[in-house]
Amino acid sequence: MSRPAALEKRLGHRFAALGLLQQALTHRSHGPQNNERLEFLGDGVLGCAVADELYARFPQLSEGKLTRLRASLVREETLAEVARGLQLAQFLRLGEGELASAAQARQSILADALEAVFGAVFLDGGYQAARAAVLKAFGPLVERLDPEQPAKDAKTQLQEIMQARKQKLPEYRVVGEHGQAHARTFEVECVVGPGLSAKGSGSSRQRAEQQAARAMLGQLSK
Repeated sequence: MSRPAALEKRLGHRFAALGLLQQALTHRSHGPQNNERLEFLGDGVLGCAVADELYARFPQLSEGKLTRLRASLVREETLAEVARGLQLAQFLRLGEGELASAAQARQSILADALEAVFGAVFLDGGYQAARAAVLKAFGPLVERLDPEQPAKDAKTQLQEIMQARKQKLPEYRVVGEHGQAHARTFEVECVVGPGLSAKGSGSSRQRAEQQAARAMLGQLSK
């Protein structure tokens, strides 16, 4: 792998073990040596680094508001936005089938790869290096955060809509699981009433639920 110096510069981290970065940028469609395990690790590293920063930045905020702010930063849409800012797509290694299915990398692939990259930085340089990379990548978004009006994720938006309509709250149920134990894909159905449901999928139950909630919001807005 040739050294992606531009990406390392945007992350603020030069890899000692370049193979870790290569693995982080390799989608499972490309082969067995892919980024799924690094994504698992990076998810935890990202959550910790964001929580660490928010806790220090907003000492007056309650646990609930801090949780909402963190959710606005680590949700899939935001991760994909940050990945695009890093121009991550140009470095991804995708299988032929995935390349043929879309002209651009899907949002979920970008989000997963970004988490994997943070996992790779953690293994290569430790927590402080990973935290610095997270803050460098998310810096503009963190600076624009409004602690009094944190962005709401899809599940929260949907719940508030149903409460305003005085209707039953959404129910989420797993309707399918695929893949090996360390690389599961979950399929979740969101139900808000008789005959009204939407499905979503993701690398965790939480992501699948968010996808299902977004799909339901799309239905309700028509």
